[in-house]
Amino acid sequence: MTSRTNDPLAALQAVDPRVLHFTPFGLGGPMRPQDAADYQQRLISNLVLADDVAQTTRQKFEQLCAGYAHGLLCYDLFTLVSDAAKLTLEQALRDRFAAHHNGTVTARNQAGSERQINYTSYADFHDQYKRLRNSEIRMGSSNTWTPFNGTLDGLLRWARREGLLRGQRNRGVERAKKNLRNLTAHGMFQLLTPVDVYRDLSDLAEIINHLWGHATPGGRLYPAPIPRDVVAIGWDTTTGSVRAGHAAQLADQQEEEDGFTFVLMRAVFWPGEREDPNLMEYDARNATTHFPAEYLWGPGSRAQAIAWLEQEAPEPDSCDSLDQVFVIRVHDGRIHLPMYPGVAAALLPPEQQGSWHAVRADGPAEVFAHTRAASAATTGHVRTGECGQCPVETIASGDLVTVLRAARAAGADVSPLTTPDVRTPFADLMAPRSVAATP
Repeated sequence: MTSRTNDPLAALQAVDPRVLHFTPFGLGGPMRPQDAADYQQRLISNLVLADDVAQTTRQKFEQLCAGYAHGLLCYDLFTLVSDAAKLTLEQALRDRFAAHHNGTVTARNQAGSERQINYTSYADFHDQYKRLRNSEIRMGSSNTWTPFNGTLDGLLRWARREGLLRGQRNRGVERAKKNLRNLTAHGMFQLLTPVDVYRDLSDLAEIINHLWGHATPGGRLYPAPIPRDVVAIGWDTTTGSVRAGHAAQLADQQEEEDGFTFVLMRAVFWPGEREDPNLMEYDARNATTHFPAEYLWGPGSRAQAIAWLEQEAPEPDSCDSLDQVFVIRVHDGRIHLPMYPGVAAALLPPEQQGSWHAVRADGPAEVFAHTRAASAATTGHVRTGECGQCPVETIASGDLVTVLRAARAAGADVSPLTTPDVRTPFADLMAPRSVAATP
């Protein structure tokens, strides 16, 4: 083996053996250097920024990708790329701020005097803005005067107010990335794997693209709308057997399932790709599935389901799982399962009693857990606004009319949707209709 002393160029060109153990199937190998290079190049080629992303952000991201590819020769480059990626998040937010305001920002000082700041770059804006001291700028669709400090924390808050970043779980992710960026900026030693660094770059690409209005198909943080198919769930109350499949396959099922009860819905159901983990707990009136499920028909027999499908011919669609709006009821010391606003709007008067809450979340499980914790006055769980402990935001509380009004203002469809009181046997086991408010 050639030593670094005798041939430093050859040493720089040698593959770092540690990288060869990271294969498409996990840790193993070692792979051949050529195969490892091809694998890492194919990975990084999946990360593509939208065409309208600012040029400076694009150039920095391409630089990071180039550094990642060269990690094959120097393992420490992976950690350096990860550190730089954490700092690049702030650059992307600065570039988006500058593009969003298109060269002009109106600021207001503590005395209420307004001043127009004309700028050529974010740095130019920030230099002028910080001289105003404790000023505010308008944010969000309501143009509310809001304090802005120009740091990464302020830029993340600004992007949230402007709707450029979304998702309740992502609030926690964004806080974590801000804290990791601060640790990196203040100096720390670490040695990361290619897997860790690829996740950092993948997340960064998703955030950048979402800042410029582009969701990521199959994304981890800001996924594009998820395809839903027309799904049939059937169960036999005698045996307790529950089955799910694409509704189009009902006609091909065995006659033994003629004794099953079926319900049809639009749901996320792509076995082997992306499938709702709670689909078998489907409840037509309550939100029990991980992704939004839309009731279509049932309950009824297999023959009736086939006849309805032939007559109505429902089509697949897609759904957005981020920032959904749910309503949830607390009544007689018990917390009931979350509902979609349209289903709650069709409830009869006896079912409308109690205290209601409109909650924004990425799934119903978080709504239920937060409402139970807040009802028990658990430390840190707030009853209004964004919860610091849960990935939810309580929009309104009061009677059903009040929370439905707030849900509509938040963009939810509150058109009354009458649904039957039907749920699978698994829902009876796994998702009781209500629990005591105090654990």
